[in-house]
Amino acid sequence: MDDLPLADVYQWLEPGPVVLLTTRHKGRANVMTMSWHMMVEFTPPRVACVVSAGDFSFQALRATRTCVIAIPSLRLAPQVVAIGNCSGRDVDKFATIDVTGVPAQSVAAPLIAECFVNLECKVVDTRLVNRYNLFVLEVVKGWRDPKQKNPKTIHHHGYGTFVVDGKTIHLASKMP
Repeated sequence: MDDLPLADVYQWLEPGPVVLLTTRHKGRANVMTMSWHMMVEFTPPRVACVVSAGDFSFQALRATRTCVIAIPSLRLAPQVVAIGNCSGRDVDKFATIDVTGVPAQSVAAPLIAECFVNLECKVVDTRLVNRYNLFVLEVVKGWRDPKQKNPKTIHHHGYGTFVVDGKTIHLASKMP
C-alpha cells in the first residue's frame, strides 16, 4: 500500500451523485452544485448536507430554511460544472446557465425542469451548522420526470474528475 494524502480522502468516500441545490431568498433564486450529502432517515426521508458558510446559498438556506435538491443526469454535466464554477453573488445562474427554474409546490425555491428528480425540502435540524455547516433536511415533496428513463448520474472525485453510474446489478437482500 502507498500513503493516501489526507486531503484526498473525500475523493474516495463521495456519498452519492452530484446534485443541484436551489434556494430563493429576498425574491432571488439561486442554484449551487453540491456533492456532500447523505440520507440519514428513510421515513420521513431526511438528508444531511454540507453547504459552506462561504457559499452564497448558505445565507439563503439558513434564512428561509427551505430548498430543492435536484438530481441531474449525465447530459447536464456541463451545466452542473458551470453552476459550480461561479457564485450566485456575482451571477444570476438561471439567466446565464442553461437550466430552467419552475415553481415548486411546498417551498419557494424552484425545481429544475431538466433534472430527473426534484426534492422539495425543509430544514429540520441546524445543530451542526455552526460547527460543520451541516443542515438536516426533510423531503416534503418529491417529483420525478417519467420521460427520463434510466438516467445516469455523475459522482465527483475532485479536481474536475467525475465518475458516471455504471451497470446496475441486483443481489438478494433481506432488507425491505
